[in-house]
Amino acid sequence: MAIRAAISGRNLKLSVSSFGSRSLSSWWRNVEPAPKDPILGVTEAFLADPSPDKVNVGVGAYRDDNGKPVVLECVREAERRIAGTFNMEYLPMGGSVNMIEDSLKLAYGENSDLIKDKRIAAIQALSGTGACRIFADFQKRFCPDSQIYIPVPTWSNHHNIWRDAHVPQRTYHYYHPETKGLDFAAMMDDIQNAPKGSFFLLHACAHNPTGVDPTEEQWKEISHQFKVKGHFAFFDMAYQGFASGNPEKDAKAIRIFLDDGHPIGCAQSYAKNMGLYGQRTGCLSVVCEDDKQAVAVKSQLQQLARPMYSNPPVHGALVVSTILGDPNLKNLWLGEVKGMADRIIGMRTALRENLEKLGSPLSWEHITNQIGMFCYSGMTPEQVDRLTKEYHIYMTCNGRISMAGVTTGNVGYLANAIHEVTKSA
Repeated sequence: MAIRAAISGRNLKLSVSSFGSRSLSSWWRNVEPAPKDPILGVTEAFLADPSPDKVNVGVGAYRDDNGKPVVLECVREAERRIAGTFNMEYLPMGGSVNMIEDSLKLAYGENSDLIKDKRIAAIQALSGTGACRIFADFQKRFCPDSQIYIPVPTWSNHHNIWRDAHVPQRTYHYYHPETKGLDFAAMMDDIQNAPKGSFFLLHACAHNPTGVDPTEEQWKEISHQFKVKGHFAFFDMAYQGFASGNPEKDAKAIRIFLDDGHPIGCAQSYAKNMGLYGQRTGCLSVVCEDDKQAVAVKSQLQQLARPMYSNPPVHGALVVSTILGDPNLKNLWLGEVKGMADRIIGMRTALRENLEKLGSPLSWEHITNQIGMFCYSGMTPEQVDRLTKEYHIYMTCNGRISMAGVTTGNVGYLANAIHEVTKSA
């Protein structure tokens, strides 16, 4: 019996082992390599280039005038205050209450009645991407037959987010390639022709990738048409303060919609305006009819977050709440975010002036008309390819220039290269 059991056991081991080896070789046989991310792939190519003249204007992160990453002094001071004073316990599913309250005041206004009446459902999110994804899943769960209208063009990850949430996508006109500005008439037509009660994704400020924003009067017309059609506006606000240097000005589109009584949704990120790229700190908020509805909506947002990541990270939330909750630190931040915005604006002026001095036959006024981190140059993929091969200048193939990568040291070289590849266009 013992011998038979041993033999049986050995055969079982051999059987499991052989099954295991077969399964290891076959489980993932049909998995193909994923396509490279169009933005992150630019940085990979830049890092692999040994040329001393190489320039990276593809990265979507702020750099100082020496091309170096920046940690704001307000962030350093917040970290000094935090160090050794907080434990590492889980945050609630909804995140840091203090950070959320400060975020809502930043987006909706310090004296917002919506905040006072507790009509906003809000949770801490994994930066803007996480906020968009949670909302997309919320939309799918509670409006399963809806679709999302996304501008052409938009940040490429927007398509990924709503696709993976299984929300059907439609597009609406936004950018006019010939004027390199807003195609307002076509945009309004699309808003008017969309089915009543449609969801629209809007960039609150510093549209990515074009840097083209509606004027205040145009935002009012857009809001009015949304009211007529009963559309829902979901704002992605990744650049509040970073666009103009004034957080209140950059929230103007949202305030216009709120004044018109829209029940909006909003994704906030602290990656750009506080430089907290790697901390993945943001906020998702949804305006509700009353406080009871807000409690219900928040509970469902938390329910969606639970199987994704359970609880949001604590450190970035502490940094944000420490800065926004202290008047002196907040003022320091306001000065620093204005400094970042002003440098970007200054580089726009310098790039345009350099191109004009070279005698470019093209108009480059769109460089200074656009706002925020990115300049939608109007260059073709072929021209971008020449910039990379001949001048070691890296950007996304759609001609988007990250103005954060432009410095006083390389703006002349960049302008000359752009001039050379576009002068015969």
